[in-house]
Amino acid sequence: MLVRRMVHALRHRGPDDSGVYVDSCAALGHARLSVIDLEGGGQPMATEDGSLWIVFNGEVFNYLELREELCARGQRFVTRSDTEVVLRLFEQYGAECVSRLNGQWAFAIWDRRGRRLFLSRDRLGVRPLYYIQLGGMLLFASEIKALFVHPAVPRALDLEALDEIFTFWHTLPPRTAFVGVRELPPGCSAWWTAGELRLQTHWDLHYCAEAPTDTEQTAARRLLELLRQATRLRLRADVPVGAYLSGGLDSTVIASLIRETGVARLRTFSVRFDQQDLDEGRYQRAAADSLGTEHEELRCTAADIAQVFPAVIRHTEKPVLRTAPAPMYLLADLVHRRGFKVVLTGEGADEMLGGYDIFKEVKIRSFWAAQPGSRFRSLLLRRLYPYQRRTQAQSQAYLEAFYRLRPEEANSLFFSHLPRWRMTARLKTLFSDQVRAELAGRDPLAVLGGLLPPAYAAWDAFTRAQYLEARYLLPGYILSSQGDRVAMAHAVEGRFPFLDPGVVEFAARLPAVWKMKVLNEKYLLRKCAQALAPPAILARRKQPYRAPDAACFFGPRAPDYVEELLSPGRVRQDGIFHPAAVEALAAKARRGGVWSAADNMAVVGVLSTQLLIDQLARQGAAAPPDP
Repeated sequence: MLVRRMVHALRHRGPDDSGVYVDSCAALGHARLSVIDLEGGGQPMATEDGSLWIVFNGEVFNYLELREELCARGQRFVTRSDTEVVLRLFEQYGAECVSRLNGQWAFAIWDRRGRRLFLSRDRLGVRPLYYIQLGGMLLFASEIKALFVHPAVPRALDLEALDEIFTFWHTLPPRTAFVGVRELPPGCSAWWTAGELRLQTHWDLHYCAEAPTDTEQTAARRLLELLRQATRLRLRADVPVGAYLSGGLDSTVIASLIRETGVARLRTFSVRFDQQDLDEGRYQRAAADSLGTEHEELRCTAADIAQVFPAVIRHTEKPVLRTAPAPMYLLADLVHRRGFKVVLTGEGADEMLGGYDIFKEVKIRSFWAAQPGSRFRSLLLRRLYPYQRRTQAQSQAYLEAFYRLRPEEANSLFFSHLPRWRMTARLKTLFSDQVRAELAGRDPLAVLGGLLPPAYAAWDAFTRAQYLEARYLLPGYILSSQGDRVAMAHAVEGRFPFLDPGVVEFAARLPAVWKMKVLNEKYLLRKCAQALAPPAILARRKQPYRAPDAACFFGPRAPDYVEELLSPGRVRQDGIFHPAAVEALAAKARRGGVWSAADNMAVVGVLSTQLLIDQLARQGAAAPPDP
């Protein structure tokens, strides 16, 4: 991993004995999880003359092909690691080298002769890279906690970041949850020269509205071939590789493609819950039996979630509105205990190939808005979120009021997400008077609007929704809070074939109707997966991964930290939330009255924020050991 402890300016010269390279104005520390070439790439690496030094977090999956190409150009290698391939590639092509990488990465290269530093993060933001500028000094790391080792780095929460999290579920890059700390946005690189940091975009999602030249059958075959190639590349490792098997189509397809490679003994892992509406065990077992994998289930209880939630927030390093990262944290622990460092998952299929109900929302609301007086079009709202019993129990009048298109929203760039964001933003009524005063007049949607690419305005509502999910929610919440942070807490690396650049760019060129035909999600993926998944999985509608939320933290087995952090005195001391509002929310939860999506998000959002303050935002805060 890239500098999990700290990187900062020092006034020394020469390598020391602790895996840290220092010269007159730079220090690079490196403690990487070894997956490829276990003997090489474990410390900062340099060219023979010491002119270039690299620290690297992640994996480059096409490193063998790149190595062969570089050898043909006369390059010589001293290790088998992908780290050295990146270093040699930079030596050959400079900043343009990142366009040739197929992988997930965050790395830094110090050019000693030019006295400059090059930073880069992968296309979709699988790997994190944080930094802070302090005068003429730049600190950077893979974890914000590493930056806090330096006494000059402030530990205060960024109120504008909270404004964004309590709207979108994530911050808008480069902002993070902490004042002054920034993240390199996905698909970006940067040069640090003479005390100045210059960011440059090396990749972005580009959607094409041209009419398809292929047939559905041809496109399905091409998608399947791209997924095969992506899966094979991601099996490259010098350690055992397993897979997550959620019971859905996406992970089943990936596990099936792994089996196609001839893997004799595929280990798969899944998480199960006691609550029937959350548990996917029946489908997980159907997929495992059909594929013949050696499958292991983790039974996760509400008490388990409550126990590990403080450790989870210490690793996410930001507030969350769902407990979903906690079971993934426990699952990664199981994978680690079974001796696995790498797992392949189906993450990214929904964003790229049209799997989420929010894409159905776009189609239904657009159809309804064309004839708002129709008595029948709004009935399609019943097709949304069939797996949520409480949503289905709502009256038709409630659904129409929640999803109705307001006149001022007809031409909004955010048509697809406004119902969701309105519901989440209501949580900001819990903010203290001081916080609300400081945020008065700020419009997070306007901030997001300023980040959108020029082509965005010309896209249809379905495509805009895809972009918002893939460009912001995917890296800002799913890949980070539910992915890298909780997996790497147990030295487990997630790999995602659906996020292969070839797959992503192919999917971006597909017409929307091939992604979701009428309201049938992931239409093309289902078409190409007929021989890869059992009938029960192929016929199953999308059910997103969810976990028990607010109820985990109340009742006779509730952990002590909950009452302490939500007490009026503690809430008043920390200053983010209004003590009376939090006390009313907690009282409602103690009575078992928290059941709506908004209430659940409120409890988890407040508690995770309070935990973040307690563990990271207090000066000298000491992190508790993982349970």
